[in-house]
Amino acid sequence: MNLPNKLTLFRMILVPVFLVLISVKAIPFNFTLATVIFIVAAYTDHLDGKIARRDNLITNFGKFMDPLADKLLVTSALIALVEYNQIGAWVAVVVISREFAVSGLRTIAANEGVVIAASIWGKIKTTTQIIAIVSMLIQLISTHEEYLIELFKSVPFLGSFFSIFPPVAMYVAVFFTIMSGLDYFKNGWAYIDTNK
Repeated sequence: MNLPNKLTLFRMILVPVFLVLISVKAIPFNFTLATVIFIVAAYTDHLDGKIARRDNLITNFGKFMDPLADKLLVTSALIALVEYNQIGAWVAVVVISREFAVSGLRTIAANEGVVIAASIWGKIKTTTQIIAIVSMLIQLISTHEEYLIELFKSVPFLGSFFSIFPPVAMYVAVFFTIMSGLDYFKNGWAYIDTNK
């Protein structure tokens, strides 16, 4: 197994670790640790693709597992944020629905022998989702863990920033999630035969 695929598997392993940490409040600094794990996992997504393209290590395993690992990571984080009332359930529904729809479209196109490549919209979507989720996780830490509560009290600007930025970032992420979904369907609709 090549390095990019190992990184993808590592990211998948980190998903349940993230969920345990964010769910079990008895673990000291659980929200901080969960945030660190999420950031590490998100970085492996950037790293495995970069290495695979640079060293020509793109495999069918990677084509299948890499997007699956990404979806598991993002949806797990969004559902956890819904659980803690950080975001509305509708946000998670929009993002997850887009992922199901695009995955279905890609499957149909693949059956026709066509690979729908990721567009700039998809890359922006991923980046904005990661930024929004990390900022929401930091906001979550700031309401549960004493060290960050005290820091935000001593530096009011930080407290103000992380009360305003995370929801704005999440709305931006939702916008690009919808736009990237529409872009995929614009490019892939020709491969959908409603008579089949």
